[in-house]
Amino acid sequence: MPAKSSKRSLVIKLAIPVLGIAAIAGAFFAPALMKVQAPEFAIAQPSGAPSVVGRATIGEDFSALAKSLMPAVVNIATRQTVARGDGLPAFGPNSPLNEFNDLLGRGQGGVRRQSSLGSGFIIDAAGYVVTNNHVIEGADEIDIILSDGGVFPAKVVGADEDVDLALLKFTSPNPLTAVPWANSDAAEVGQWVVAIGNPFGLGGTVTAGIISARNRDISAGSYDDFIQTDAAINKGNSGGPLFNLRGEVVGINTAIISPGEAGGSVGVGFSVPANFAKVVIQQLREFGATRRGTMGLTARSVDQTIAEAYGLKTSQGAIVTSVTKGGAAEAAGLKQGDLITTLNNQQIKESRDLFRIMGVTQVGAQVSVRYLRNGKQGTATVKLTSASKAAATETNDKDVATALSNILGIKFKVIEDGDRRRRGIPNSVRGVLVESIETGSDALGKIPLGAVVTEVHFQPVSSPEQAIAAAEAAKAAGKPVLLQLWGEDEVSYVAVRPR
Repeated sequence: MPAKSSKRSLVIKLAIPVLGIAAIAGAFFAPALMKVQAPEFAIAQPSGAPSVVGRATIGEDFSALAKSLMPAVVNIATRQTVARGDGLPAFGPNSPLNEFNDLLGRGQGGVRRQSSLGSGFIIDAAGYVVTNNHVIEGADEIDIILSDGGVFPAKVVGADEDVDLALLKFTSPNPLTAVPWANSDAAEVGQWVVAIGNPFGLGGTVTAGIISARNRDISAGSYDDFIQTDAAINKGNSGGPLFNLRGEVVGINTAIISPGEAGGSVGVGFSVPANFAKVVIQQLREFGATRRGTMGLTARSVDQTIAEAYGLKTSQGAIVTSVTKGGAAEAAGLKQGDLITTLNNQQIKESRDLFRIMGVTQVGAQVSVRYLRNGKQGTATVKLTSASKAAATETNDKDVATALSNILGIKFKVIEDGDRRRRGIPNSVRGVLVESIETGSDALGKIPLGAVVTEVHFQPVSSPEQAIAAAEAAKAAGKPVLLQLWGEDEVSYVAVRPR
């Protein structure tokens, strides 16, 4: 299985819904890389448009194309309950400061409601809508807002966090306009593209540009293969379509690179390619989840020196760094140190090519592998297993580093007097210390060692047993586990996905 990338090393002003304004967070290299969603603005409602997909050619403007596509592009509004506050009691009903209770998150159990906005598009007139997972993640309520102003509640059919895609379903009494997928493999650098979405809550916004590059790796995950475009994409465009001039969806707008606090477009945006997305979306529609196959191995790209050691003239391929015991790769005879050169007759230039191909290959499929071992070429046929099965195999193997000792993969300890002296923790603070975080935990990289956790999913905790019990209750409710962390000046919150 691919090792999961560290996704969010920095969260800037405009953050994913759990931070209150919508999603701009990402693996950052300078300048900042951001998931794009929208702030809490009112949506501008454009008027309706004919439901016939148009076509434009170079030399024309994009008005006819935009007019025909607008009915298929939707705004997505979400609402969720989040924890916020300073741990102090609420101001009384007769206090002149009572109005600040909501602002400070006090009262009503220390929770508040917040809204965020994003984009999506209709792929089936039966009411199926594609968007980004980060647009709807954690939402309690989701509304689809059509270009004619109609508002309809939607439910989540399925979502895939690994590739940041989600499928929604809503019902409308009126006919709906759907748009087709493009063959994104045929998209070439320099071709015109048009983005339609909901930037800054200004629904029905059209921008145009070209495909600037293909196969971009932006360190967002193991399956990175983004289309880069200079069509303006901003906060709120998340989940919106990137069209070619035939009115086909060539990509789903997902992230931007933007320097500075404002977070606006500088002409470097990224879209999930249609050919990858439509396989994922089809699985979500059929099964409610992806059935992505895995070989049960980890691999990394090779440099020139390693390539030469294997008798290659150029640095290409993926070297197997570990093989899961009992997994598909082991059953097929693959071993640690094998250098995979092709998978299903597709050349492997680097390790992400390996996982990108598996990312659109279902469980149970047989894939052919060519590899080098000890200077000799070998072949194998691997029957892909499910990621969940591989995870179960790892969990049952006590020697596997990714097996977690509890559902959070966090080892807590009681706060002792010595801890309070060393770390400056007041006696009034009750909680547990984060002693260690295990490999494979979603908390890795999110929570520093030594952090003081005072609440786990709204429950005050003072022992490791209480912390894990509260986490298990959150998991049983199908929720990410929200941890409240004590700080000298203010508390902070981190959501951890339980295993």
